[in-house]
Amino acid sequence: MVLGHVTATAVAPRSPAAAALPAPGSACRLCRPMRLGFDAKRVFHNATGLGNYSRDVLRILQARHPEHEYLAYTPRPGRLAPLVGSSLCVKGPRSPLARALPSLWRQAGVVADLRRDGVALYHGLSNELPTGIERAGIATVVTIHDLIFERHPELYAPIDRRIYRMKFRSAAARARRVVAISEQTAADLVELYGVERARIRVVYQVCHPAFRASPDDALAAALRERLALPPSFVLSVGTLERRKNLLLVLQALRGLDGVHLVAVGRPTAYARELDAFVAAHGLGARVRFLRGLSMPELAALYRMATVLVYPSLFEGFGIPILEALAVGTPVVTTRGGCFAEAGGPGSAYVDPRDPDELRAVLAALLADPARRAEMAARGREHAARFRDEAIADELFRVYDQALKA
Repeated sequence: MVLGHVTATAVAPRSPAAAALPAPGSACRLCRPMRLGFDAKRVFHNATGLGNYSRDVLRILQARHPEHEYLAYTPRPGRLAPLVGSSLCVKGPRSPLARALPSLWRQAGVVADLRRDGVALYHGLSNELPTGIERAGIATVVTIHDLIFERHPELYAPIDRRIYRMKFRSAAARARRVVAISEQTAADLVELYGVERARIRVVYQVCHPAFRASPDDALAAALRERLALPPSFVLSVGTLERRKNLLLVLQALRGLDGVHLVAVGRPTAYARELDAFVAAHGLGARVRFLRGLSMPELAALYRMATVLVYPSLFEGFGIPILEALAVGTPVVTTRGGCFAEAGGPGSAYVDPRDPDELRAVLAALLADPARRAEMAARGREHAARFRDEAIADELFRVYDQALKA
């Protein structure tokens, strides 16, 4: 069953910059049009993290190389819209049995559909590959985002750890090439799962186009009025869960008189601890929790913020860091792990267990506009490394290697 087909009204000619891939006649397998398949469940059913990554990958690949066909396989249609302005064929289960058991189809049955559709390469965008695909003559790539459940098992239920370990380890072992979204994840794959470093390629993430667009002053003014935002505030973005460590910011805020915090993210059970801390220490007038913003609204909020604080204990990459740098907002984040890869040399780094250090760093930055301007300039320069075209070219190099393997 074909769930839908979205076709652009006009397809731009291939950019001269697409010469990053070898010219036709060379050993490049992708220099002729091919059918490329993708695990698209997260595209249509996940509004944040893995969903944003999956949508961004499909968006930048099609923009960079429209000559290929992009087939997105999803077990069922979702509420999230397909990629606007793209040429994308969305595929779902075809047989009555597959439609009745969509999860089983995604885990194994999709392989027969991939073969019937003539897919040359399949990319598992979110840590998984279907069983048996390695025997189907289809080149395979899987993106492993992180092994947080291995590094911080206390944050996950035992059954979830077992399921993730089985899926991630299997996919990494069977894929011809593994994409890691940071050097930290690549190192974890080698150390914890014994994946050969030669099969791993580090390809960073991109951020939504809203963070590269020109500022929308009217949108920002309307947002500030609607949300009654203070003239100056510290921003934090991320799911309100223990790993994101927002309590550290609240602890630091206690000694920063007059400083406001705006925290954007979906709440979990951890949010109750945050609410209790805010109430116990009289911070209610200076802390705002928000959720449900559109990407343009979120980009406007980043631009209004004085500083972004991203105090997470561990990440695969940390996309809010890149989003802030792209719009020119200085960043304070965590020392160690992948954070320096995302934040670059212009960001400030603190111990995620030390609220006193965070308080001191924030106090110094909030009192020093010149330092913030310098950080913003260096941040924009670092963020330029993660532009769509560069990341798309890196992914196509990985695909070419997988097709040749």
